[in-house]
Amino acid sequence: MKPEVQRAIDEIGATFPGHVVVIRNDGEGGVYVIVETLDPGAIYQQRSVWIGCRITFQYPYADVYPHFVDASLSRVDGRPLGEGMSPVQPFENRPAVQISRRTNHPDPRFETAARKLLRILAWLAAHP
Repeated sequence: MKPEVQRAIDEIGATFPGHVVVIRNDGEGGVYVIVETLDPGAIYQQRSVWIGCRITFQYPYADVYPHFVDASLSRVDGRPLGEGMSPVQPFENRPAVQISRRTNHPDPRFETAARKLLRILAWLAAHP
């Protein structure tokens, strides 16, 4: 695993203290990451879900994209999850919905895997 990827894992752990962070090496210098028990926001019936992603060996020069969330995620109002979210094959052997929130031309000085996950959570909570 590249040192930059290890720093990303460490930052995720520090950003989400008290949450289990599951890591699996991808065999190419990156990792698959799942953070357990995150709150996606009041518009969802589930107030505790996992969110995962792959941090590739190109990190920090490549976007951490896409993210995945527990496939059980559903809205309180019964509406579909909406734009930017679609059911996919399992992520790390877990039923998943893909969250498509690409960052074009990420600046490695500011765009970290932990910050991206915080933005994903904020987007979920505000998702119309």
